[in-house]
Amino acid sequence: MITVDRHDLSLLNELQRNGEATNAALADILHLSVSQVGRRVQRLREAGIIDHYAAVLEPGAVGLDVMAFVHITLDRHGEKRGDAFEQAIRDVPEVMECFSVTGEADYVARVVSHDLASFADLMMKELLLLPGVVNVKSNIALKKIKQSTVLPLEHIVRPNPRKQRIEFARTA
Repeated sequence: MITVDRHDLSLLNELQRNGEATNAALADILHLSVSQVGRRVQRLREAGIIDHYAAVLEPGAVGLDVMAFVHITLDRHGEKRGDAFEQAIRDVPEVMECFSVTGEADYVARVVSHDLASFADLMMKELLLLPGVVNVKSNIALKKIKQSTVLPLEHIVRPNPRKQRIEFARTA
């Protein structure tokens, strides 16, 4: 459990929007000293709130013009079958995200490809051949309406009975 205050929340919001911001720039925005910002960032990293920093690339700019959401069903359920599938799908570079889900499918993956022919090859020669896969359905994205890496943090300042690893410090 980590306790955060309004400065920490502002810092997290700024870093989500600009991970390249220097501690000096963040200090100016947050009206804190550079050393305070550095200590806060280090504490948030050590607590696992800040996982890592990365450059977010535009897929179309690097020739990945096709994005699809792939619904994957396994032939049978069980820890070993799921583990084998999960390990195998981690090794497919075109799979950007994969989630175990409820509903009609067992997994949903976000997949990128440079064109429809290469997406078809990926489906037929890789995804359908992963351990335990019995059914794959895909939806091709036609247009990106919204995609964000910024998590909403407003709920932290409100009491929440659900277990979370972060709480808001209430000060006068």
